[in-house]
Amino acid sequence: MEKVQEIQLQLSIRDEEANEGDSHGYANESNQPNTPQTRKLGLWIRIGFYSFLVLSGQTAATLLGRLYYEKGGKSKWMGSFVQLGGFPILLPYYLFQKMKCKTKNNHNMNTNTLPLQSKKPSMLIVASVYLVLGLIAAVICYLYSVGLMYLPVSTYSIILASQLAFNAFFSFFLNSHKFTPYIINSLVLLTISSVLLVLEPGSQKSSKVSKGKYAIGFVCTVSGSAAYGLSLSLMQFFMNKVLKKESFSVIIDVIVYQSLVATIVVLVGLFASSEWRSLREEMNEFELGKVSYVMTLSWIAITWQVYSIGLLGLMLQVSSVFSNVISVLGLSIVPIMAVFFFHEKMDGIKAMAMVLAIWGFVSYAYQNYLDNPISNS
Repeated sequence: MEKVQEIQLQLSIRDEEANEGDSHGYANESNQPNTPQTRKLGLWIRIGFYSFLVLSGQTAATLLGRLYYEKGGKSKWMGSFVQLGGFPILLPYYLFQKMKCKTKNNHNMNTNTLPLQSKKPSMLIVASVYLVLGLIAAVICYLYSVGLMYLPVSTYSIILASQLAFNAFFSFFLNSHKFTPYIINSLVLLTISSVLLVLEPGSQKSSKVSKGKYAIGFVCTVSGSAAYGLSLSLMQFFMNKVLKKESFSVIIDVIVYQSLVATIVVLVGLFASSEWRSLREEMNEFELGKVSYVMTLSWIAITWQVYSIGLLGLMLQVSSVFSNVISVLGLSIVPIMAVFFFHEKMDGIKAMAMVLAIWGFVSYAYQNYLDNPISNS
């Protein structure tokens, strides 16, 4: 009986503290209004920031990746490794988070309050999910490396727009993503955009590779897009259904643990294929010099991590499909940059494919605006 009374007393104290917190909340709300319009404006500011990370990171990483192969790079496994191996630059975040948690715990002890413990998912389940996501990421990076090696960067980027259609398809089953006329219009336009590149008569000549290698690059890029669409849908399902958290810490955890698994897989492939033996020779023969070789690979790794943070941030704020739409917009920017940096030709069919890709992006972005308008006017 004494234990029961003690438990009831603790519950009543917590209820009183909660009521006091609510009253303080209303008082603060009068001083610092938090209207629905203000919250939506904050949402769109975050979306804009994460979109900038996606666009800048993806554009820079893709162009640098093509520069690596253009100036003498030959290793597909090294091209895969730099897409994943930059995750250690995110590790200092855990030190900062640990210091922050220590300060917060000291504050809770001083105020005699204990944080409520939420039920955490099984460690085995979480580890299994990271293992699956890491294996898929390793496959995606290898397929993308092959595609970037054999295709012009403009053709490669526009083909990647098909990943949005695959993402929407998988999200329909995994995340109950709804299809509206604007979304269907977006997917159709992006699909047609990719098909046009198959029919482009001068694509194989401009790629400076044989027909067989061009076909391999095209198939690998489309396959990588399909796997990427599946990966994004699985990530959103994992964060919403398993972790059940929406925070920046979740973003860092997913990037780091998935990249760790994928990096190990890629390193095994690098040594098993014996490509590592030719890396020293490759660096010595790099047209821009040894320092540029190292700097190019380093910046590829860094910019892909910038892209990953933005992508997962958009996934948490909106959805995996919307994050992919912003990624597709970046793919439309890359061909324009390729004309200036690599002097690639922008013929009629390629230009039409790019316009359709941008149109598809605008169609989906407008649907998202209808779902989450800043104001209710």
